[in-house]
Amino acid sequence: MKKPITVMLADDHTVVREGLRMVLETKKDIRVIAEARNGREAVELAKKLRPDVVVMDIAMPLLNGFEAAVQIMKAVTATKILVLSAHSDDEYIDRMIAIGASGFLIKQSSAEVLSKAIQEVKNGNTFFSADITKRLEKKNKQSLGRNGIFKKKNVRLSSREAEALQLIAEGKANKEIAAELGISIKTVEKHRQHLMEKLNIHDTAGLTRYAISAGIIESSVQITIR
Repeated sequence: MKKPITVMLADDHTVVREGLRMVLETKKDIRVIAEARNGREAVELAKKLRPDVVVMDIAMPLLNGFEAAVQIMKAVTATKILVLSAHSDDEYIDRMIAIGASGFLIKQSSAEVLSKAIQEVKNGNTFFSADITKRLEKKNKQSLGRNGIFKKKNVRLSSREAEALQLIAEGKANKEIAAELGISIKTVEKHRQHLMEKLNIHDTAGLTRYAISAGIIESSVQITIR
């Protein structure tokens, strides 16, 4: 009997995870082995369980899908990342492709499209929603390069800096960030200072605006500027 494709679901909305699990459990060749409520949990579970495919949202608390994808693919090279998001802006798609994600679906996709995408990326192929495919084809014909915001600004953040930036933008205090990342408050302050220097931004509100424009957090996230 053919071994089923093991899948982990990463989305901060419980109802979305439950719905996806119910859909995928009807497929004999797919087995959901875990669910993650945020990006940090997704990374830890992926390292532990080594799923074939991670179906991942982008906008998640504590660690967004961009950075979670990078960490998962670095730690578990065989695991494929399939993005399932309500956001399909070109910048989001370009960044995920640049990171190495194998596919990108919008959340309006049907159950059949989702299962097909999981099978394709497990086999080493790429898979995108029809609308996204059309846009990518059009862009390739026009020879347009990827225009993710980090590339445009020519700024490269380390994984730890990206994690710290998300938590800062979510309104976490230095003490909370230190506890979440397992580092000292002094180190958090250094990360904050380095971020401001790298991005040429001089206050927390500016860092928050940058995080929103870069897709690190959603503009709809309730934030508190400290």
